Amino acid sequence: MTDLSILDLSPFRQGETFAQAVDNTVALAQHAEKLGLSRFWIAEHHNMPYLASSATSLLIQRVLDKTAHIRVGSGGVMLPNHSPFVVAEYYGTLASLYPDRVDLGLGRAPGTDPETARAIRRNHDDFAMSFPNDIKELQFYFGDDADSNQVRAYPAKGLKVPLYILGSSTESAYLAAQMGLPYAFASHFAPRFLTQAVQIYRNHFQPSAVLDTPKVIVGVNAFVADTDTEAEFLASTSLQFFLNIVTGQRSGMKPPVTDIDAHIPPHIVQMADSMMSCRLLGSPKTVAEQLDQLQSQVQADELMAVSYIYDVQKQHDSYEMLADVVKNFK
Repeated sequence: MTDLSILDLSPFRQGETFAQAVDNTVALAQHAEKLGLSRFWIAEHHNMPYLASSATSLLIQRVLDKTAHIRVGSGGVMLPNHSPFVVAEYYGTLASLYPDRVDLGLGRAPGTDPETARAIRRNHDDFAMSFPNDIKELQFYFGDDADSNQVRAYPAKGLKVPLYILGSSTESAYLAAQMGLPYAFASHFAPRFLTQAVQIYRNHFQPSAVLDTPKVIVGVNAFVADTDTEAEFLASTSLQFFLNIVTGQRSGMKPPVTDIDAHIPPHIVQMADSMMSCRLLGSPKTVAEQLDQLQSQVQADELMAVSYIYDVQKQHDSYEMLADVVKNFK
């Protein structure tokens, strides 16, 4: 059976405050736990006035504190922005307070614009080249090497917090395979290389001390409702959200619309639509068919669902229906 999890960016709905956005994230995590989902990840983003996930580790701590057993983690920490030592201290602290519940997803890109990356003060030109070494450094800090002469990131020592490689390219697939780590592909916004990257990862996977066989997590946009028409209507909020990326607008989640083409040039809509083309959208019956098609291509071990639905209750209902579809999938 395929596992199901949620990725959340703590987005602002139109007119919401920061605190309200965070409260919605906590409520969604509690709902995910009630549904028995595998994990709840929060993504790191900076200089975005419509996302409340900049201080990712603080939101993760908040969610951990308000839930009982679901795994919570980063989807992910963008390592070019941080010292691996400090990351180990933060997530070692979280893992000490909430044992066996913390995941650490790692990305190689800054995840923001160049000016903001400079403001973060750790950006450098060779961040892609340093990524493997940064991961190895983290593995050392979370390991239990007895050498007391080396600097250690307490309380991380010996906690072995699970690490995941995040990526949207074939390069990340080779790295995850070489290091024998789980691989999460960001097909919810960059689906182009999904099939190729997953194949590379599985073909080149080398067993490690933490993983015997490949583990693939696939990001997918998800909108499930009683009918296909309603699901398409709810998904228009997500399409408008992705238009922020294409057009450079800076606005939060907007209410769904039925005539998006009437307000936005078709080629812009098509660009945003292509970014979110890896999706499960429709009634439970339709989504089950789409899931079968997706799994015939990638055989994901886990789906990491993203759902920008404006109405909070309808968002929760969508995830509940999705969970039922995945649970019954054969």
